[in-house]
Amino acid sequence: MSAEQVHRTTHEVNVAAPAGAVYGLIADAVRWPLFFPPNVHVQQLESDGTTERLRMWATANGRVKSWTSRRVLSPGERRVEFRQEVSASPVKTMGGTWIVEPLAAEQSRLTLLHDFTVDGDDPAGVEWVERATDTNSRAELENLRTLAERWAQLDELVLSFEDSVRVDGPAEPVYDFLYRVQDWPRLVPHVSRLDLVEDEPGVQVMSMDTTTADGSSHTTESVRVCSPDEGRIVYKQTATPALMAAHTGEWSVVPDGTGVTVTSQHSVVLREENITKILGPDAGVAQARRYIREALGRNSTATLNLAKQHAESAVTAR
Repeated sequence: MSAEQVHRTTHEVNVAAPAGAVYGLIADAVRWPLFFPPNVHVQQLESDGTTERLRMWATANGRVKSWTSRRVLSPGERRVEFRQEVSASPVKTMGGTWIVEPLAAEQSRLTLLHDFTVDGDDPAGVEWVERATDTNSRAELENLRTLAERWAQLDELVLSFEDSVRVDGPAEPVYDFLYRVQDWPRLVPHVSRLDLVEDEPGVQVMSMDTTTADGSSHTTESVRVCSPDEGRIVYKQTATPALMAAHTGEWSVVPDGTGVTVTSQHSVVLREENITKILGPDAGVAQARRYIREALGRNSTATLNLAKQHAESAVTAR
């Protein structure tokens, strides 16, 4: 039997939104990277509608951690219980509960409970987990409160789209071009600077300067999770341009009998309060959606075409 002490934390926030809207954001974990600042990527491994298993990547105290969790959803009670099956050091066990309580028609209380143990009860490890849990829980609850209180507008503020290019060549050089992001400053014209750290194979932390068609420069920071066996790279921008509250994306390379289709997918939450500052006093959400679609689509399509040239040139050179 484990001798480690069980540590418990409680975080709460009152939300000016219906309990159902709040619960809906918690239940849809696959979209958490778009809604919760610490979450980078969530992959649903299994689901029967009530119980699900998730592989999750998130930042914790400035580091990227990954684990597998099992969740039990109780929509009638507006509760979600979770328990990590495979934890990331220094965590030995971690679990908890999301609880949404209706206070009035448009008022709710959201409570997030955690319990955890640390291997050997190492004091430094306990402090690290407590700090990460507190920082991430506060960020998650505050962002969830902001989103839930705008639930009626959320469909307008969230934008998702994709662009695809057909490549007459093998998948490997296409994926290699997208993976070797450190080479982009000399290969991709709109990328002027890129710093990359890859302490764990396939988990890339990067800072990048890009230029848009109007000549303006943007600095973004991202975490990328690369899965070569699946031909996909998912990413989360952890520092975004002023017009975006959140930005996630994916590069995917799908082969068939004669070549591959390479796709860039983007999902964005607009930062509504900055629209007039960036686009002018008469601009609204519709104009911001068009601007983001054109700007991101232009740059990602340019990168897709460069990946296509790289792959097809490799075939020709054989």
